[in-house]
Amino acid sequence: MTAGISRRELRRQQHVELNRSQLLDAAEEVFGAKGFHDTTLKEVADLAEFSVGSVYSFFPSKDELFLQVFLRRGAELLPAIEAVVDSDDAPLDQLRRLVDLEVGFFREHRHFARMYLRSAPSSSLPPMPVYEGFRANFERAMALQARVFARGQERGDLRDGDPYVLARMLSGIVSTFQLLDPATGSDDAVPGGGMDIEQLHDIVTGAFAR
Repeated sequence: MTAGISRRELRRQQHVELNRSQLLDAAEEVFGAKGFHDTTLKEVADLAEFSVGSVYSFFPSKDELFLQVFLRRGAELLPAIEAVVDSDDAPLDQLRRLVDLEVGFFREHRHFARMYLRSAPSSSLPPMPVYEGFRANFERAMALQARVFARGQERGDLRDGDPYVLARMLSGIVSTFQLLDPATGSDDAVPGGGMDIEQLHDIVTGAFAR
């Protein structure tokens, strides 16, 4: 038992965290299906089998709920990206591992994938304060990928160019693959198949290897 916390208080905290997680799961599913602007808190509450008032007791607004869904997944994905970047693998192998990681994460969290991809078009963006809140995670990921490019350039393994720009180009390639990937259930997925991960590896190698 955690020092200084009674069993009753510990159970209460665990119950609160469980309820919060259930609401985030429901929000991720509804936002993924309908996008930010067309989602209502009542729909989230109904799916989670909570009252709308209970939703407000955890999240003061739809904006905050949307942001917290992004931040939760970012807290899972960013450490995994850091582990790849900090590994002793060759830079080109690290790029392939990053591709596998990001594609796999979206396939595992399909509702989040749809939510993320729906937020890409400017017409679907949430309000700017919310967008800026989760953009910090994206910029952190780009900075980590830029480190791989800088290291690869020093070793003579990866093509010349601004490492940050190359990181954004890699992100664009992967995002396009995810947008068309049937395994994510995206509205834009290619019917009956699409490109497999090995083909994506070949494209990344061709684009960035020296």
